[in-house]
Amino acid sequence: MSEAPSPPDRFATPESVARVLGIDVATVLSLVTEGRIRGVWIGDPETCRVELDSVEGYLDDQAENARRTALWLQSQTASFPELWGHGDVRHPD
Repeated sequence: MSEAPSPPDRFATPESVARVLGIDVATVLSLVTEGRIRGVWIGDPETCRVELDSVEGYLDDQAENARRTALWLQSQTASFPELWGHGDVRHPD
């Protein structure tokens, strides 16, 4: 009996996620295990499918971390509101 494909608009294989992100499959599986992206283990033997919405959320988080790091590095006087998005911002982007 052949394995039914996962819905293409919701889940992807770890291999395809790894290709898109430019990382190896082991790293994708680690991200799933750590809970940084959502995945489900299905079938017998079990195979992983990654929820695509969680990959988008992961990329958004990575971009926000990069933005905060750049802001921190460019200014010795960066305020916490500028970094964390709460309160008065002295130097808007």
